[in-house]
Amino acid sequence: MSLDKATVVRISRLAHLATTDEEQDRLAGELSGILDWVEQLDEVDTDNVEPMTSVVEMLLKAREDQISDGGIAEDIVRNAPKSDHGFFVVPKVVE
Repeated sequence: MSLDKATVVRISRLAHLATTDEEQDRLAGELSGILDWVEQLDEVDTDNVEPMTSVVEMLLKAREDQISDGGIAEDIVRNAPKSDHGFFVVPKVVE
């Protein structure tokens, strides 16, 4: 897949990047190369491969969920500009 210069200009504008004509030509080549490489990934047979997040098996360190400094909700809410029944009152942002 190859990108034309007009597409690179559009991408640059959407990303709020100022690019020169020379940079647009260079970026068109580099982005086309990246897209070609990504297209090659479609050729890989992954039917019997389990989805993974890392090639190295990793175990997450788990700790017991404990409240260590709880019980001060009233102190925290006391600092709020406005509160109601122990909750912060904030302006509505979604209609």
